Amino acid sequence: MAARELLDPACLNDLLARFGTRYGSGDRRAVASLWSKWHLSAVVAHGLAANLLMGRDLPLRLDDLHLELSPEGQTTGLVLRHAGRPLTELAPGCRFATLLDGHLAPLIEALATATGASPRVFWSNAGNYFEHFAGALAEHPLAKPEATDPARQLLERRTLADGRRNPLYRPVRYVEADEPGSPRRIRRLCCIRYLIDELSVCGNCPLGCHRASRSAPEAR
Repeated sequence: MAARELLDPACLNDLLARFGTRYGSGDRRAVASLWSKWHLSAVVAHGLAANLLMGRDLPLRLDDLHLELSPEGQTTGLVLRHAGRPLTELAPGCRFATLLDGHLAPLIEALATATGASPRVFWSNAGNYFEHFAGALAEHPLAKPEATDPARQLLERRTLADGRRNPLYRPVRYVEADEPGSPRRIRRLCCIRYLIDELSVCGNCPLGCHRASRSAPEAR
């Protein structure tokens, strides 16, 4: 499927309906948040790996990308037009612009409009994966010293290079856990998956109250 079709309300609604069948009459906002987790994890993981390890800006704009989908509507793969551009060809301050402005921003706007969920929920999901994969890639065999610094620096900036608010600013925090030396990772914002009766909050939820899960399956 052409990724730009995600901006078509009819197409997006159909995709979310297919994905949501497993949750029965579950809250549409929570269904969209869970769908976005599958999608964003794929986009952010591949985008960051190419950016930080290979120095390439993948063609991740919605107009340039095709998606592989499962029968249930989950994003399972990305089909790229080409191998991307060397970061040296980009203007200063635009290292992550393709990912943020060409993919995340328009998609999140479409998801929020279609479901009524706050855009902050979807940006929080994106930021959660951005922070996670930035940390994981630091341990990759191809990672050079300080390879992930640009990603970590972005997460610490309140504003982007052009002065706009940074929607990925500090998406998670780490607090002391009961066991010394093992800080607990906490999201800044809840992903609202708990609005689906079958699910509890996730393991990184910032909410103080935890709902008991009514069934065994865990959502991504």
